[in-house]
Amino acid sequence: MSRILIIEDEEAIADLEKDYLELSDFQVHIENSGDTGLDAALAEDFDLVILDLMLPGMDGFDVCKRIREKKNIPILMVSAKKDDIDKIRGLGLGADDYMTKPFSPSELVARVKAHMARYDRLVGSAQKSNDIVEIRGIKIDKTARRVWIDGEERTFTTKEFDLLTFLAENPNHVYTKEELFREIWDMDSIGDIATVTVHIKKIREKIEFDTSKPQYIETIWGVGYRFKV
Repeated sequence: MSRILIIEDEEAIADLEKDYLELSDFQVHIENSGDTGLDAALAEDFDLVILDLMLPGMDGFDVCKRIREKKNIPILMVSAKKDDIDKIRGLGLGADDYMTKPFSPSELVARVKAHMARYDRLVGSAQKSNDIVEIRGIKIDKTARRVWIDGEERTFTTKEFDLLTFLAENPNHVYTKEELFREIWDMDSIGDIATVTVHIKKIREKIEFDTSKPQYIETIWGVGYRFKV
């Protein structure tokens, strides 16, 4: 049975969400503050987190960021705030979805099911063998979308993972920023190639021993980047 964590300080709302989810055969646990919710999310194995934005103690933004640093489970953020800036910030911190209160419990259940089905497809838990890329201490599990550096697992965002995997699968090939943007973001750069630079920097912070002397992703000045083998 799939386990759902609800982090919500309004008990009536949390109980209503719990009732509807349990009717759909989910096992549900409720925490009423950001601090206890984060502790539960990190200490236990949940399949999805429903996270309120306005919480006592640690707010939903910080909770989302801390969970995403350690786990790759779906996070569904809910809030009475309707401003696009809050939605953009929440999604930018790693939330998979953002629902604005009030919403129908049946819509919540439908979104929970959709995100869990999508996550199961990405992880590929039912597949017999995973597609693995291994290069000099880096192990990339394309099926489970997980990465280990010298045996230690590191957490990557969706685009960081896609960019690292693409470069690792095409070693010693120099790609321009424009080419990488088209390949990973599936669109023309339209002057937004700084996005590639930011993502390369973040990837290096996670895979390189010394970011000032990268051993994996090399900058070819005036051209772009290549993955060295």
